[in-house]
Amino acid sequence: MKAEVIGITGQTGAGKSTVSELITRLSYKVKVIDADSVSREALAAGSECLERLAEIFGSEIINDDGSCNRKLLARKAFASREKTNLLNSAVHPWIINRVKEYILLYQSEKYDIIIFDAPQLFESGGERLCDSVIAVTAPLKTRLTRIINRDGLDEHDAMLRINAQFDESYYREKADFVIDGSMPINVIEKQTLGIIDKLMQTRGQK
Repeated sequence: MKAEVIGITGQTGAGKSTVSELITRLSYKVKVIDADSVSREALAAGSECLERLAEIFGSEIINDDGSCNRKLLARKAFASREKTNLLNSAVHPWIINRVKEYILLYQSEKYDIIIFDAPQLFESGGERLCDSVIAVTAPLKTRLTRIINRDGLDEHDAMLRINAQFDESYYREKADFVIDGSMPINVIEKQTLGIIDKLMQTRGQK
Protein backbone atom coordinates (compact mmCIF):
# COMPACT_ATOMS: atom_id res chain seq x y z
CA MET A 1 0.00 0.00 0.00
CA LYS A 2 1.37 3.39 -0.98
CA ALA A 3 2.13 6.01 1.63
CA GLU A 4 -0.43 8.74 2.29
CA VAL A 5 1.15 11.97 1.02
CA ILE A 6 -0.02 14.87 3.19
CA GLY A 7 0.73 18.47 2.34
CA ILE A 8 1.05 20.87 5.27
CA THR A 9 0.92 24.57 4.46
CA GLY A 10 -0.14 27.96 5.76
CA GLN A 11 1.29 31.38 6.44
CA THR A 12 4.79 31.68 7.81
CA GLY A 13 4.89 31.45 11.60
CA ALA A 14 1.51 29.73 11.85
CA GLY A 15 2.89 26.48 13.26
CA LYS A 16 3.35 24.09 10.32
CA SER A 17 6.49 22.53 11.77
CA THR A 18 4.71 21.87 15.07
CA VAL A 19 1.98 19.92 13.30
CA SER A 20 4.56 17.98 11.27
CA GLU A 21 6.44 17.11 14.46
CA LEU A 22 3.25 15.91 16.14
CA ILE A 23 2.52 13.58 13.24
CA THR A 24 5.99 12.04 13.47
CA ARG A 25 5.22 11.05 17.06
CA LEU A 26 2.23 8.95 16.07
CA SER A 27 2.39 5.18 15.64
CA TYR A 28 3.05 5.32 11.91
CA LYS A 29 6.21 5.22 9.83
CA VAL A 30 6.47 8.90 8.83
CA LYS A 31 8.90 10.84 6.64
CA VAL A 32 8.90 14.64 6.43
CA ILE A 33 9.97 16.49 3.30
CA ASP A 34 10.67 20.07 4.39
CA ALA A 35 10.38 22.56 1.52
CA ASP A 36 12.77 24.92 3.32
CA SER A 37 15.43 22.19 3.37
CA VAL A 38 14.85 21.43 -0.30
CA SER A 39 15.11 25.15 -1.08
CA ARG A 40 18.54 25.15 0.57
CA GLU A 41 19.55 22.49 -1.95
CA ALA A 42 18.27 24.78 -4.70
CA LEU A 43 20.38 27.64 -3.31
CA ALA A 44 23.54 25.60 -2.80
CA ALA A 45 26.81 27.09 -4.06
CA GLY A 46 27.19 26.56 -7.79
CA SER A 47 23.62 25.45 -8.41
CA GLU A 48 21.90 26.51 -11.63
CA CYS A 49 19.01 27.82 -9.57
CA LEU A 50 21.25 30.14 -7.55
CA GLU A 51 22.94 31.41 -10.71
CA ARG A 52 19.55 32.20 -12.20
CA LEU A 53 18.54 34.11 -9.06
CA ALA A 54 21.77 36.13 -9.26
CA GLU A 55 20.78 37.16 -12.78
CA ILE A 56 17.38 38.30 -11.48
CA PHE A 57 18.32 39.95 -8.17
CA GLY A 58 21.98 40.84 -8.64
CA SER A 59 25.29 39.09 -8.07
CA GLU A 60 25.55 40.52 -4.54
CA ILE A 61 23.17 37.78 -3.32
CA ILE A 62 26.13 35.39 -3.73
CA ASN A 63 28.77 35.56 -0.99
CA ASP A 64 32.49 35.47 -1.69
CA ASP A 65 32.57 31.74 -0.91
CA GLY A 66 29.84 31.05 -3.49
CA SER A 67 27.06 30.52 -0.96
CA CYS A 68 23.76 32.37 -1.04
CA ASN A 69 23.21 35.41 1.15
CA ARG A 70 19.72 34.25 2.11
CA LYS A 71 18.81 37.33 4.16
CA LEU A 72 19.73 39.68 1.33
CA LEU A 73 17.89 37.54 -1.20
CA ALA A 74 14.81 37.51 1.04
CA ARG A 75 14.93 41.29 1.47
CA LYS A 76 15.07 41.78 -2.29
CA ALA A 77 12.58 39.06 -3.21
CA PHE A 78 9.93 40.01 -0.68
CA ALA A 79 10.08 43.74 -1.45
CA SER A 80 7.04 43.41 -3.75
CA ARG A 81 4.64 40.76 -5.02
CA GLU A 82 6.19 41.12 -8.49
CA LYS A 83 9.67 40.32 -7.18
CA THR A 84 8.34 37.47 -5.08
CA ASN A 85 6.80 36.02 -8.23
CA LEU A 86 10.20 36.22 -9.95
CA LEU A 87 11.76 34.30 -7.07
CA ASN A 88 9.05 31.66 -7.20
CA SER A 89 9.27 31.21 -10.97
CA ALA A 90 12.93 30.29 -10.60
CA VAL A 91 12.80 28.20 -7.43
CA HIS A 92 9.44 26.40 -7.45
CA PRO A 93 9.96 24.15 -10.50
CA TRP A 94 13.32 22.99 -9.14
CA ILE A 95 11.83 22.22 -5.73
CA ILE A 96 8.81 20.35 -7.13
CA ASN A 97 11.00 18.11 -9.29
CA ARG A 98 13.22 17.34 -6.31
CA VAL A 99 10.23 16.59 -4.07
CA LYS A 100 8.88 14.16 -6.69
CA GLU A 101 12.18 12.29 -6.45
CA TYR A 102 11.95 12.17 -2.66
CA ILE A 103 8.35 10.93 -2.73
CA LEU A 104 9.23 8.09 -5.11
CA LEU A 105 12.15 7.13 -2.87
CA TYR A 106 10.10 7.11 0.32
CA GLN A 107 7.23 5.26 -1.36
CA SER A 108 9.70 2.50 -2.20
CA GLU A 109 10.83 2.44 1.44
CA LYS A 110 7.28 1.62 2.59
CA TYR A 111 6.49 4.66 4.71
CA ASP A 112 2.90 4.98 5.93
CA ILE A 113 2.86 8.78 5.72
CA ILE A 114 4.95 11.24 3.71
CA ILE A 115 4.57 14.85 4.81
CA PHE A 116 5.36 17.67 2.40
CA ASP A 117 5.76 20.71 4.66
CA ALA A 118 5.63 23.70 2.31
CA PRO A 119 4.59 27.31 3.02
CA GLN A 120 3.92 27.84 -0.69
CA LEU A 121 2.37 24.49 -1.46
CA PHE A 122 -0.50 25.89 -3.54
CA GLU A 123 1.54 28.63 -5.20
CA SER A 124 4.06 26.07 -6.46
CA GLY A 125 1.47 23.52 -7.57
CA GLY A 126 2.80 21.13 -4.94
CA GLU A 127 -0.71 20.17 -3.81
CA ARG A 128 -0.90 18.00 -6.94
CA LEU A 129 1.70 15.72 -5.34
CA CYS A 130 -0.47 15.25 -2.24
CA ASP A 131 -3.43 13.05 -1.37
CA SER A 132 -4.71 15.68 1.08
CA VAL A 133 -3.69 19.07 2.47
CA ILE A 134 -3.72 20.48 6.00
CA ALA A 135 -3.55 24.27 6.38
CA VAL A 136 -2.22 25.69 9.66
CA THR A 137 -3.39 29.20 10.55
CA ALA A 138 -2.68 31.72 13.32
CA PRO A 139 -3.38 35.43 14.01
CA LEU A 140 -0.98 38.04 12.64
CA LYS A 141 0.42 39.04 16.05
CA THR A 142 1.27 35.43 16.87
CA ARG A 143 2.97 34.84 13.55
CA LEU A 144 4.94 38.08 13.72
CA THR A 145 6.33 37.25 17.16
CA ARG A 146 7.26 33.74 16.09
CA ILE A 147 9.06 34.87 12.94
CA ILE A 148 11.09 37.50 14.80
CA ASN A 149 12.13 34.99 17.46
CA ARG A 150 12.70 32.10 15.05
CA ASP A 151 14.64 33.86 12.30
CA GLY A 152 16.27 36.71 14.21
CA LEU A 153 14.60 39.34 12.02
CA ASP A 154 13.49 42.82 12.92
CA GLU A 155 9.80 43.66 12.63
CA HIS A 156 10.21 45.29 9.22
CA ASP A 157 11.81 42.25 7.59
CA ALA A 158 9.37 39.91 9.33
CA MET A 159 6.43 41.89 7.93
CA LEU A 160 7.96 41.72 4.44
CA ARG A 161 7.72 37.94 4.64
CA ILE A 162 4.20 38.02 6.01
CA ASN A 163 2.98 40.47 3.35
CA ALA A 164 4.50 38.34 0.59
CA GLN A 165 1.94 35.61 1.36
CA PHE A 166 -1.81 35.38 0.84
CA ASP A 167 -4.28 35.95 3.64
CA GLU A 168 -5.74 33.18 5.76
CA SER A 169 -8.84 32.68 3.62
CA TYR A 170 -6.67 31.60 0.68
CA TYR A 171 -5.42 28.58 2.64
CA ARG A 172 -8.76 27.79 4.25
CA GLU A 173 -10.54 27.65 0.90
CA LYS A 174 -7.98 25.35 -0.73
CA ALA A 175 -7.12 22.95 2.10
CA ASP A 176 -8.93 19.76 3.05
CA PHE A 177 -8.38 20.41 6.77
CA VAL A 178 -7.52 23.47 8.88
CA ILE A 179 -5.72 23.56 12.24
CA ASP A 180 -5.46 26.69 14.42
CA GLY A 181 -1.75 26.87 15.24
CA SER A 182 -2.29 29.47 17.97
CA MET A 183 -4.19 27.06 20.21
CA PRO A 184 -2.58 25.27 23.21
CA ILE A 185 -0.38 22.36 22.16
CA ASN A 186 -2.76 19.74 23.60
CA VAL A 187 -5.59 21.11 21.44
CA ILE A 188 -3.40 21.12 18.33
CA GLU A 189 -2.33 17.56 19.12
CA LYS A 190 -5.95 16.41 19.43
CA GLN A 191 -6.93 18.08 16.13
CA THR A 192 -3.91 16.57 14.38
CA LEU A 193 -4.58 13.07 15.69
CA GLY A 194 -8.21 13.26 14.59
CA ILE A 195 -7.24 14.26 11.04
CA ILE A 196 -4.55 11.60 10.69
CA ASP A 197 -6.79 8.85 12.05
CA LYS A 198 -9.45 9.80 9.51
CA LEU A 199 -6.98 9.85 6.63
CA MET A 200 -5.42 6.52 7.56
CA GLN A 201 -8.82 4.85 7.92
CA THR A 202 -9.72 6.10 4.43
CA ARG A 203 -6.37 4.87 3.12
CA GLY A 204 -7.07 1.40 4.49
CA GLN A 205 -10.36 1.32 2.58
CA LYS A 206 -8.82 2.15 -0.80
